[in-house]
Amino acid sequence: MQKYRFSLLAAYLLIQGFTFWLEWLNLRHMKGHGKEIPEGFGEYIDHASLDKASAYTIDRTRLGLLESVFGSVALLVFLFGGLLHRYDAWIRSLHLSFIPSGILFFLLLQYLSTVLSLPFSLYGTFMIERRYGFNTMTRGLWLSDFVKSTALSTLLLIALSAAGLWIVQASPEHWWLFAWIFFLAFSLFLMYISPYVIEPLFNKFTPLEGEGLTRKIQSVMEKAGIRVGSVMKVDASKRSHHTNAYFTGIGRVKRIVLYDTLIKKMAENEIVAVLAHEVGHWKRHHVLKSILALEVFALAGMYISFRALQAGLPAAFFSLDQGTFYAQIVILSFIAGIVTFPFTALSNYISRRHEREADRFAVELTSDPEGLATSLIKLSKDNLSNLHPHRLYAAFNYSHPPVKERIREIRSIQPGEPRDNGTGATA
Repeated sequence: MQKYRFSLLAAYLLIQGFTFWLEWLNLRHMKGHGKEIPEGFGEYIDHASLDKASAYTIDRTRLGLLESVFGSVALLVFLFGGLLHRYDAWIRSLHLSFIPSGILFFLLLQYLSTVLSLPFSLYGTFMIERRYGFNTMTRGLWLSDFVKSTALSTLLLIALSAAGLWIVQASPEHWWLFAWIFFLAFSLFLMYISPYVIEPLFNKFTPLEGEGLTRKIQSVMEKAGIRVGSVMKVDASKRSHHTNAYFTGIGRVKRIVLYDTLIKKMAENEIVAVLAHEVGHWKRHHVLKSILALEVFALAGMYISFRALQAGLPAAFFSLDQGTFYAQIVILSFIAGIVTFPFTALSNYISRRHEREADRFAVELTSDPEGLATSLIKLSKDNLSNLHPHRLYAAFNYSHPPVKERIREIRSIQPGEPRDNGTGATA
């Protein structure tokens, strides 16, 4: 089994090397083209903003690479340097029962991961984000968020670990199916309660001010056949000057949330266009399709993991003579990251296709391609987005089309023309 362990290590290092090469390729491409103002952007973008966006991209990339290298070294030392064996043996030496042992095993690993990533998070927030005028978070607010998020993740991990391990213990032959059903149900439940229970722990949500904008939004939603339960404004500016908007809700009633930073920087028609794009995702069933695809892969992964554990493969690969179920799950997670990496480009390709469909839907719904185009240009400028990513880098890493291509496609749409239904046919 030594050769299999070496193969896993080689595959992981190859993936990391390819990822780093893509980052270098992207930075080199930006260095050569970063000063070019894309056609149709001149009214909003100047050379000073391009220089700032390039510097921001470089700083974020360097920090990301440093964190990735540090995390990779820590992971490899843990898995291949014998620390997993020792940690697993220590958990077994406590002589706890199956479920408490598993909770402790995963909880301590989560805390360790949090501690290791903390310096990078702090530097990114209080150095890079502040340097470029984004961060508005005080140290007190950061600490409050950290305590809340740690407490919340602890509760969720305990609940999920306890339930999952109980299922494994109660049904040794079919746990893979019952665990999949449980995690699916819990995910849907979390999607439902998050806007009303979790999100308010971190932000204040208030009804959108201004009847004119609210009326325009509701009019567009009704035209699309969507019932809007509420249009809310969130106080995102107390943490960052980044801008965004999103939809939440399951079922017939939806909730629209606008960042207060977005409201300040965009015209009403642009805000409506951004939300019409989100409506496009709902009407084209992109969320449902993504959930279904993810759950099919999750079910397959559960079954493959079940078979691998039955055969004792994870323990054999890493010479865990008395390896616990939990240690083997960690090994399987590591292997899954390697096996699923080739699907990254495919997943992002499908996501970009969905974004284009939602853009077209928004233009058809509002009859205002320029409103959507200028809103995206402003979002790119305000968030210091890289307007010139390398095509290969974008293919592997971008869930949205590069904004330059996206704007060109949006402005080429003639409202009222037949819409592509996503299959190549028109409707």
